[in-house]
Amino acid sequence: QVQLVESGGGLVQAGGPLTLSCVASGMIFSDNAMGWYRQAPGTERELVARISAAGSTNYADSVNGRFSISRDNAKDTVFLHMNNLKPEDTAVYYCNAEEVVLELGTWAQYDYWGQGTRVTVSS
Repeated sequence: QVQLVESGGGLVQAGGPLTLSCVASGMIFSDNAMGWYRQAPGTERELVARISAAGSTNYADSVNGRFSISRDNAKDTVFLHMNNLKPEDTAVYYCNAEEVVLELGTWAQYDYWGQGTRVTVSS
């Protein structure tokens, strides 16, 4: 059973840094793409950053240049390093794992989610 456990959320002043961590278990971590999503009240969940199994990254335009995603395959952990935080970054941040498996000759993707960690940025 895949489990994703986030940590590192909290209250931070605008302009400050914060790093989120997500520890995965129950899957071959190094084989899977990992991502961070966020959801603010009254909005849909949106992709913040994603890192492929090979280490390629992509970011939402709103965080590009301020946030950085990284992974430590030896520790089954993905990080989201957030700098120059803004009040509009306030949201619950969710860790996501994309597991691609071969089933009966067909590739299938399964998405797994953590429970979320709240980030509040005060102005």
